[in-house]
Amino acid sequence: MNAGILGIAKYVPEKVVTNFDLEKIMDTSDEWIRTRTGIEQRHFAADDQETSDLAVAAAKEAIAKAGISPEEIGLILVATVTQDQNFPSVACMVQEQIGAVNAAAMDQAAACAGFIYSLVTAKQFVESNAYKYVLVVGVEKLSKVLDWEDRNTAVLFGDGASAAIIGPVSEGRGILSFELGADGTGGKNLYLTQQDTIAMNGREVFKFAVRQMGESAMNVLEKAGLTKEDVDFLVPHQANIRIMESARERLELPPEKMSKTIHKYGNTSAASIGISLVDELEAGKIKDDDLLVLVGFGGGLTWGAVTMRWGK
Repeated sequence: MNAGILGIAKYVPEKVVTNFDLEKIMDTSDEWIRTRTGIEQRHFAADDQETSDLAVAAAKEAIAKAGISPEEIGLILVATVTQDQNFPSVACMVQEQIGAVNAAAMDQAAACAGFIYSLVTAKQFVESNAYKYVLVVGVEKLSKVLDWEDRNTAVLFGDGASAAIIGPVSEGRGILSFELGADGTGGKNLYLTQQDTIAMNGREVFKFAVRQMGESAMNVLEKAGLTKEDVDFLVPHQANIRIMESARERLELPPEKMSKTIHKYGNTSAASIGISLVDELEAGKIKDDDLLVLVGFGGGLTWGAVTMRWGK
C-alpha cells in the first residue's frame, strides 16, 4: 500500500504587508528585499488570530476536498514552531475544533522542514495500517516572533497554513521515497532567542541550504530509482529565490517546472511547501501522475525531501 495526498488546502490571513509598507517602519527598501530574496509581500494574521485558527481553516477545507469526515481521521500531526502556547498542542486544539473525536494528536517541531517531516511520519502510520487517514498541517504565525529591530530577518517571514489528508492511494502513486536529516551543530545559526524573536546567521544558513536542498533532491530520486530527467515539477521550501534556483539548477529543470510563490507569501516556514502545492494545482501546473520533488530545510538545522507521484 502506498500513502499519498487525498486532499490539500491552504489558508492565508487577509492582511497583506508589502515591501513598501516595511519601508515606512524600518531602514529597508522594496528593491533590497526583492533582489536578495524574491519577496514582494507577505500575509500577517490579525491580533486575535492564533496559529490554531489558521490551522483549523486549512484543515477543514482539506478534509472536504478529500471527501472524508473528521471522525475518520486517526491522527493529527501539526508542524509548527509558533504554537499558541507551550501546551496543549496546536494539534489538540485542531482536533477539538474540527470534531476529529477519534484522532490522536501531536505537534512536530522541525521549523521550515516540518511539513516534510510530518508527511513522512504520516506515511509510516498509513502504510503500516495503523491509521487509514492522517491529517498533516504545516502552520506558522511568524509575525509574533519577528524582531523589528533586525531588518535582515523581519522582512523575510509571513503567516499561513497548509493542510493535507494522507491516506491510501493506488499502486505507483503517492510518496515513493524520502530523506530526513538534522545537524544540531548548526542550531546556533537559526534559533528563537530568550526574548522569543527569530535570530539568524544568514550567510551560514544560505550556504547550508544551497548545498542541502540540491543534495537531498538528488538523494530521494536515487532512492526511488529515478533520475532528474524523470522530474515533472519541483516544489522547494519558499525561503529565498536564490536558494530555490540552486536546487532547480541541480535538477536541470527549466524555470517553469519549479514552484515560485515566495513573492506572494514570503517565508511561511512549515506552511510554505503545502501552500505552494495548492497554488500550483489551482494553476493547472501539476497533473495526475506527475513526478514531484518536495524539498525543504529549516532551523535545527533540519532538512527533508520526498519524491511523490501525484494522484489518488
